[in-house]
Amino acid sequence: MKLRYSIALGIPLVSAQAMAADLALKLDIPQLNVAEYHKPYIAAWLENADQKVVTNLAVLYDVKKKDKAGEKWLKDMRQWWRKTGRDLAMPVDGVSGATRAPGEHTLTFPGAKDALAKLPAGEYTVVVEASREAGGRELVKVPVAWPPKGAKEFAAKGKEELGNVVVQLKP
Repeated sequence: MKLRYSIALGIPLVSAQAMAADLALKLDIPQLNVAEYHKPYIAAWLENADQKVVTNLAVLYDVKKKDKAGEKWLKDMRQWWRKTGRDLAMPVDGVSGATRAPGEHTLTFPGAKDALAKLPAGEYTVVVEASREAGGRELVKVPVAWPPKGAKEFAAKGKEELGNVVVQLKP
């Protein structure tokens, strides 16, 4: 009798995870021809139709700088800072990470992540903001529909600090 009970409880957990969608974010960080190049700080988050932050996806900054000095420059990502950053205690487990060098990078967010698993169907925007010391600042918005009914790809392009920003959704 106990065996049947255990199996019956396991079935809903497996099916709920199978229905969760995955999100991948491909970022192209261009190599800029400037005298003093610094890797950009990058924040990525998901907003609902009311432009309210649903979840922080990633905050890439100089996490290993002595005495948390890298956190000093987080406020240069102005939109992210005003909407959610100033209320966070950094580093955030599963969100914070190191800056990235120029090139293409893929960040993955499994559907089992709490915020994505609980996300109601609707229209959302993935927002990516980059800011570079002795450089510029750029914000790229990519509208997406959640949950995906099949593998979907949504893209936008930055002008200077960011290149292509591609959001890939998989059911």
